[in-house]
Amino acid sequence: MITKQKLAKNLDWDNLTFSLTPARSMYLAQCKLGEKWSKGKLIPYGDIKISPAAGVLNYGQGVFEGMKAYRTKKDRVVLFRPQKNAIRAASSAERVVIPKVPKEMFLDAVEKVVRDNIDYVPPQGKGSLYLRPVIWGTGPVLGVSPAPSYTFLIFVSPVGPYFKTGLRCLNLRVTNQFHRAAPKGTGGHKVIGNYAASLYPQKLAKKTGFDEAIYLNAANEKYIEEVGSANLFVVKDKVLMTPSLDGSILPGVTRDSVLTIAREMLHMEVRERGISVKDLLKADEVFCSGTAVVVTPVGKITTHNSSTTINNNKIGPITKKLRKILFGIQREEIDDPFEWIYPIN
Repeated sequence: MITKQKLAKNLDWDNLTFSLTPARSMYLAQCKLGEKWSKGKLIPYGDIKISPAAGVLNYGQGVFEGMKAYRTKKDRVVLFRPQKNAIRAASSAERVVIPKVPKEMFLDAVEKVVRDNIDYVPPQGKGSLYLRPVIWGTGPVLGVSPAPSYTFLIFVSPVGPYFKTGLRCLNLRVTNQFHRAAPKGTGGHKVIGNYAASLYPQKLAKKTGFDEAIYLNAANEKYIEEVGSANLFVVKDKVLMTPSLDGSILPGVTRDSVLTIAREMLHMEVRERGISVKDLLKADEVFCSGTAVVVTPVGKITTHNSSTTINNNKIGPITKKLRKILFGIQREEIDDPFEWIYPIN
């Protein structure tokens, strides 16, 4: 355990934003290609030394995850479905030829770093402790090939809401200028390059007054896919729909949780299928989901030739229920029928 020379007691919990506030320590483990991961350890938060020829810097050989730890009504700190993140991290790593971090090691690392930074978990209702596990090719490589060595690191930061103004309906724009991912590419994995590619479209969207861009499928631009950092959902005639996982859409942990809650707790009909822009604009409700945004309503959608208001630019009743139940489970305000909560002892 890192000596607690840096305490979180002076943080302004009431004014946390979704930005980096360095905590005390981070977890670090390393391995060479073809070998097992070394036993990880906690080190003080700070910069790390890396070769200018590192595979992650030159060829983008890296993956990451996003997770949160919460203080709950039961006066304890918990994680939400970290096993799913461990499985997805291993799948993403395999796609870009990075040694997979075993599930047990991933969960042990997450527990260790949360425990050592436990005082950085905001009070209940004030935010959460965001965890960023990353797995990089850090060994030097010149030709296009897998790096010879790798680093598994987890750093954490207390965060507030993803959107500065609190919960509000998003204003999104459908883009025909850019694609997020191609069929049979890396869109279905949490690979760092996917997010670098979304930065410019996001910048253009915000410059023209929108919160984010909605991407269309690259094959024929017939169906919507997702926004740069979240999955999309549509509600029509009390049926919940979301784009099917066809290889270019990220299998979000929150996405899966929303689908499960809708089926098992709200007894809704759920469909995973292609959703056209026409279907999107005719929706009764639209929302996006993700670890950062949780469940956030969409109030307006603009295409190249029209703007459509969704549900009078207000949060819809089904979106509201799904958000309330998800938050309730995460904060242990209601029972967890799915055993999703992972307490930090």
